[in-house]
Amino acid sequence: MNVLFDLDGTLTDPGEGFVACVSYALAKLNCRPYADAEIRAHVGPPLEETLARLLQDPSAVPAAVGFYRERYASQGFRENAVYPGIEAALGELRSRGLALFVATSKPAVYAERILEHFGLRHFFSAVYGSGLDGTRSSKAQLLAHLLDRECLVPAESVVVGDRAQDVAGALASGMRPVGALWGYGSREELAAAGAVTFCEHPCGLPACLP
Repeated sequence: MNVLFDLDGTLTDPGEGFVACVSYALAKLNCRPYADAEIRAHVGPPLEETLARLLQDPSAVPAAVGFYRERYASQGFRENAVYPGIEAALGELRSRGLALFVATSKPAVYAERILEHFGLRHFFSAVYGSGLDGTRSSKAQLLAHLLDRECLVPAESVVVGDRAQDVAGALASGMRPVGALWGYGSREELAAAGAVTFCEHPCGLPACLP
């Protein structure tokens, strides 16, 4: 069995750094500020999509991405926290012989840095993310790419994620999604996307996976 994990909202809570970096980018562009809660609600989807919604000006998105990454690369990626119970769950899954992967819309270079910084990298066979140019920022495209590169059988693979994009991407590739209810997406959001299996807490993951 192969288990493909989302990163933001599933393995780690990136809320503090995400809010700070988005606010920094908006301030640099002299845009109106948003409340922290408004920004935090956008954790999960590709950054470009979030900034396009907040800016309401597609032409300003590339500059906003640049400012976001300016702060994120130096300190934002550290303003993060591993969800309680994640390390124990990953250790148990690995001990059972499951192959674990990370599949995130975040650029792979940052995903690797986060996993190394928080001591999680050794649990995973490989880490897949988008390119800095936005390549494979779509979760469906990313998952299809991962399956192809790793020669995984979809019917023997599960995707664990907290947002609708994770569920939709899994189903599009013929994999079973498991909704992570400790993250940013609600049960309603995940169910509407097609999830039928849910996990309330990381400690429950081993029981959700055959």
